[in-house]
Amino acid sequence: MDHHSEFFENKELFEEIKEAMNKSHEEGAAKIMEILDQQKNTPLNIAITGECGSGKSTFVNALRDLSDEDENSAPTGTVETTKEATLYTYPNYPNVKIWDLPGIGTAKFPAAKYLEHVEFQKFDFFIIISDTRFRENDVKLVHEIQRMKKKFYFVRSKIDNDLRMEQKKKVFNEEETLSKIRNNCTEELQNAGLESHQVFLVSSPEPRKYDFSLLGETLEKQLPAQKRHALLLAMPIINLEIISKKKEIFQDKIKYYAAVAVISSCCPVLDDVINEYQSAFGFDCESLQKLADRIGLPLSDLKAVMKSPLADKERVKALFTDILSLSIEVCQSTQTIGCVGIP
Repeated sequence: MDHHSEFFENKELFEEIKEAMNKSHEEGAAKIMEILDQQKNTPLNIAITGECGSGKSTFVNALRDLSDEDENSAPTGTVETTKEATLYTYPNYPNVKIWDLPGIGTAKFPAAKYLEHVEFQKFDFFIIISDTRFRENDVKLVHEIQRMKKKFYFVRSKIDNDLRMEQKKKVFNEEETLSKIRNNCTEELQNAGLESHQVFLVSSPEPRKYDFSLLGETLEKQLPAQKRHALLLAMPIINLEIISKKKEIFQDKIKYYAAVAVISSCCPVLDDVINEYQSAFGFDCESLQKLADRIGLPLSDLKAVMKSPLADKERVKALFTDILSLSIEVCQSTQTIGCVGIP
């Protein structure tokens, strides 16, 4: 599937643009911008659940690229800290919502009524977390999720703690330990009557290790196109593959802005677009300050060693304007909006 067909996914949208173009170029341009806005604001609701103390809140923070001590992070502790279904969003992508759900099996949220209490209908998928083994309540929850035809994923948390304990032994092999934990989790689920399911091993304080990236890739592949884009844009940058995929999404959008510029004889306002690009790659002021704090450097020292043009808004604007100009030339040479796949 090519980029522009995947981006829109629904051919009816092309027909809407063509219909608007038959009325006026201005209406055609407005329709393209409306579609771009729809893509940017596609809702995605992620449910994080499991028994109390399993590390749900820390995992929520990792998904949002926050530590447990950061401002606006989900509260954590050794006792159940999530009393109600709590919403957390990404500052730059409020359409992506992470719900930290109360621990299943608590007095207030018994397993039998859990999904009813947390309004399961609004969630796109569930992530079920355990820090030791998956228990009876987890299995009951899975059966209900399956009955309601929702997607779910198993996450075994606090892997760093397990490895530290194993390192105290005379003979230690990290890969063998991880394989043993993964196999034990899979066997537990099979013994509980569930078919074979992949279990992702994660350490929330260390999202660049273990299966955190693999989990993100799996979620992304199993989502519809527009929800996949929403997830990718919001995800923290933990590997080069995420950077590449974000880059593809933004590259694909440039030709639509170029088409708007051609058919309406004006360029879209760049500031909002540039702000989005910078924040998605962690080059906005807030992200850079957070990175400087984490590595213990003054922000000025961090900026001094940065080579990417994305770190300088004026350079980004000049670069984007150049790319947009080239895209406009292509659009003009391909009969106005043929470059976005409209015959």
